[in-house]
Amino acid sequence: MPLRLAILLVALFAAVSLVSLVASYAFTQRSFEQSIRADLRQDLAGFRAAPNARAVALLVEAESREADPNRLILSYISPSGRIYGNGAIARDDEGFHIISLDPARSEFEGAYLSLTDTLHGGLITVARSRAEIRALGTVFLNILLLSLLPTVLIALGGGLVLARRSKRHVEVMSRALDRMTSGDLGARVQIGPRWSDDLREIGGKLNQMAGAQESATLALKQVSSDIAHDLKTPLQRVALYLDDLERHLPEEGETAELVQKSQTEVADMGQVFQALLQLARVEAGSPRERFAPVDLADMCYTMAEVFEPTATALGQSLTTRLEEVRPVEGDKALLGQMISNLIENALRHSPPGSDVILSLKEQEDGIRLTIADTGPGIPEDERDKVRKRLYRLDRSRNTPGNGLGLSLVDAIVTLHGATLTLQDNAPGLRAEVTFPR
Repeated sequence: MPLRLAILLVALFAAVSLVSLVASYAFTQRSFEQSIRADLRQDLAGFRAAPNARAVALLVEAESREADPNRLILSYISPSGRIYGNGAIARDDEGFHIISLDPARSEFEGAYLSLTDTLHGGLITVARSRAEIRALGTVFLNILLLSLLPTVLIALGGGLVLARRSKRHVEVMSRALDRMTSGDLGARVQIGPRWSDDLREIGGKLNQMAGAQESATLALKQVSSDIAHDLKTPLQRVALYLDDLERHLPEEGETAELVQKSQTEVADMGQVFQALLQLARVEAGSPRERFAPVDLADMCYTMAEVFEPTATALGQSLTTRLEEVRPVEGDKALLGQMISNLIENALRHSPPGSDVILSLKEQEDGIRLTIADTGPGIPEDERDKVRKRLYRLDRSRNTPGNGLGLSLVDAIVTLHGATLTLQDNAPGLRAEVTFPR
């Protein structure tokens, strides 16, 4: 925008300057011509004061010897046909020409303004050079080149400098907005001392908005964590009461079946609250103190062995394609939870007879852990939404789960400085976790 504005202002300034120069040139040229014509009329008036043709001829001869023919031409054709002065007017197919009466010169160069009149039976012509008017065009051209052109170049250079500075400031705000939209609640616009007033105000408003959003989000997370913490103990008591009730009931019967269903629901609720509490601890970053080198390949082998019976029971297969990679710094329990959630999610949403592939390899950009299934997948416009707490796809609401699995995975990935990418496996979902070098 600053560059376009500078170009617009420079173009406007250049147009106004050009119009002014052209108008000044035209006015000055007309003034010069009027001055020359006035001089010509005055010259003729002086010759009219001569009493006869002989006096005119002598006066013309005398003044022509003193005059510079490149500036003033005097010519008088007497009644007898003799030409006096330093030149004569001739005409051909190309127009009028001034012929020199000096044998060494046949014609004068340049343009002249002339006046011709009859005087005492003869014809007198006075011509003055237009060299000053022609030089005027060169003067104005020099003014154009020496004043307007450098001004335009300097203005464009200044506009380019301002544009680059503004571009850097806008990029700072853009990067901060990218971080905000990607979930970094602590992202802020770093306003510099040389920022313009408008960008400074916009940056301040963005920081104000980000602060309010961070406070609201943290308050909401705190509320959910507090609720989960406060309800965890009552749920545990209810589970104990149900266990006691189950021991006092016969093993068969409608009442025993209702108790068992209640126990299952309470257990599911307990898992939700436990996941919420664990998610709050991960997002707080407290596990960083327990970071240590973790062998991802060994952990993937362990998780594959743990989930192999589950996959077999569902009529599925769990294939591993694991390479030895360098250890990563992290929390072993949380990384195990991450891999477990991804495998469980893939098995839950894949039909019988499908193959879930767990792969691990080291690439140029880092270590990449991939879990690919052949289930229904996740629509592209909902792949960011499934990372949110308790969000579930419409088709998944009748399947087991609480909508916290991928939220916890995303929080663990973020805690370890990695990236989680959800892609189309055609068919199915391909979840990739990349640990940077």
